[in-house]
Amino acid sequence: MRTTELTKGIYWVGAIDWDIRDFHGYSTDRGTTYNAYLVIDEKITLFDTVKHSHLDELLRRIRAIIDPEKIDYLVVNHVEMDHSGSLPAMMEIIKPEKLICSPAGHKAIVDHFHREDWPFTIVKSGDQLSLGRRTIQFLETKMLHWPDSMFSYLKEDGILISSDAFGEHYASSERFDDEAPLGDVMNEAAKYYANILYLYSPLVGKLLKTVSDMNLDIRMIAPDHGVIWRSHIDTILKAYDRWSRHQADSKALVIYDTMWHSTEKMAEAVALGLEEAGVEYAMINLKHHHRSDVMTQILGARAVILGSSTMNNGLLPRMAGFLSYMRGLKPTGKFGAAFGSFGWSGEAVNLLTTALTEMKIDVIEEGLRLKYVPTAAQLEKCREMGKRIGLAVVKGAAGEDR
Repeated sequence: MRTTELTKGIYWVGAIDWDIRDFHGYSTDRGTTYNAYLVIDEKITLFDTVKHSHLDELLRRIRAIIDPEKIDYLVVNHVEMDHSGSLPAMMEIIKPEKLICSPAGHKAIVDHFHREDWPFTIVKSGDQLSLGRRTIQFLETKMLHWPDSMFSYLKEDGILISSDAFGEHYASSERFDDEAPLGDVMNEAAKYYANILYLYSPLVGKLLKTVSDMNLDIRMIAPDHGVIWRSHIDTILKAYDRWSRHQADSKALVIYDTMWHSTEKMAEAVALGLEEAGVEYAMINLKHHHRSDVMTQILGARAVILGSSTMNNGLLPRMAGFLSYMRGLKPTGKFGAAFGSFGWSGEAVNLLTTALTEMKIDVIEEGLRLKYVPTAAQLEKCREMGKRIGLAVVKGAAGEDR
């Protein structure tokens, strides 16, 4: 099996999952990788394992370099099962001198696998461990995105093994950022951030400052998913900085679900108003767009306009499900409004407005509720609302107060 050497004596030995299309509710249309890294030194060290279903692939890659039983240390940067699912099997095969993890990692490993007899070595931020010619420096990254998460920095090589940060769900035979189409990689990195790390944006900002203050000589970032960054490190770091500060483009999203097309007609009229205001916009029918793709667009949008018909005194199910997902990720720094058609009760618009308010999205328009099929005059009101929101987007982009 072909091996991939990051630099002399350091190898990618992970697995490629070409077929996965759902990652706990996140659509992975391009599959993913489970990255693991092997360092050949006086103390041979494996960083992370892979999902249990891909154990054989991990072992084949390691065996192309060394006998797995020669591995001395096993570092667990993150205990989520896509990285630790093979841990029990690898512990039996390797029988390492040390199983290295953070304090929260130790607790999580015991809670997952109930093996307190493993040879744990618990490390904290700032701790260092010599492998011989190389030194690992550890940095705890709690809640990015689990309590146990940490980075491992190989000081002499300038390689930051970054756990789930800076990754993408992206299956590819290419291992490095300069071997794959950068646009595709960045789109998947944005989707990953929007659906995994968005909630933790304040912590991401603090982490970026911490890494900057440490003045690390980062020559490569090796995440647990996707490609390894070696040529576009500044690109991904600047993107994370932008995303963590909730910087948005001059763009509006009209996100809606419709029963008999009346709410859809309202959405089209709102979009027409946005267009007249000269604003980039997208119409997103939840029937045809996966929630994780919608969140990716929300990451870069300034305005979020939600529409739903009323059903059983509430929202249409797709909109209700999307709002539950969106609430959990806590997008901030945006403004929006709500609209929708109804037959006899009409609760949907108020529910949407309440949801926007609870998410701290600034509601700048009173919600539009129209009964049954909208008239031309009513659609004109939708268009006018869209235009006003569009002008607010333009004004916000110019740095003016609304």
